[in-house]
Amino acid sequence: MSPARDRSTRETRLKLWLYGIGGTGVALVFAVPLVFALVRSLQPNEVIVEAPEMATFFEWSLANFHELAAQSELGRSVVNSLVVSLATALLTAVLATLAGYGFAKFTFGMRPWLFGAVLLTMMVPFQAILTPLYLQLNMMGLTDSLFGLVLFYTTVNLPFCVFVMRNSFAAVPDDLESAAHVDGAGTIRMLVSVLRPLIIPGVATAALYAFLASWTEFLAALTFLTDQELYTLPVSMVNLQQGAYGEVNFGLIASGAVVAMIPCAILYIALQRFYVAGLASGSVKA
Repeated sequence: MSPARDRSTRETRLKLWLYGIGGTGVALVFAVPLVFALVRSLQPNEVIVEAPEMATFFEWSLANFHELAAQSELGRSVVNSLVVSLATALLTAVLATLAGYGFAKFTFGMRPWLFGAVLLTMMVPFQAILTPLYLQLNMMGLTDSLFGLVLFYTTVNLPFCVFVMRNSFAAVPDDLESAAHVDGAGTIRMLVSVLRPLIIPGVATAALYAFLASWTEFLAALTFLTDQELYTLPVSMVNLQQGAYGEVNFGLIASGAVVAMIPCAILYIALQRFYVAGLASGSVKA
């Protein structure tokens, strides 16, 4: 083997080792907290609040999950969260797709200004405008309503999703549209039949982002909902308190957190390849 080829082989092996070490380190950063949360969910509250000891650390049981399942309001909250999150993901994906198509492929005078306004709203946290939003929803009779919560979550998630979808459409060659127009395809036919297979990663990214954001959101749900039968999972998790003086049962909190992870993990694993491709589409032209 020539010296140059031998040096190239060593460099390749070194890069593979560095890639493996770096990837393992990043995986551990994300995996260790999840594993620790799972372990804590299997421990009784008495073990969690005490100083760590090897003698008691492996006292695992499903008692926390059994106690969690016995609370009927928590099951209702899971259903409420699923309804709100799925509806938000669907509505956000549809609206972001239509808006992204318009910003990427239609030409009109105010397009740069309107798209700039959409991006500008991404810099404003909804917590800063929570009071006027509450007053507006209250005037419309949409407080204490899951539909009102869906509209709110859709509104705050739309700017980022419109940005993703605009970049997804911008990555599609204009020649493809021109050829479809020659064949007689209209705007709706173009979007549904021609462009749909190419923008699926962007749609999956928008839907996944909206689902995760609404599934884990707490403050807006606590503000807009007062009826306990409409509480979402994050709000109900706060009520998992037992004992005198509002003592928190950390075993129930940990098991509830594990339950809350399950839909997120399933959805992310199912859409992971689309999610990565959808985010990468933002690197084309913005």
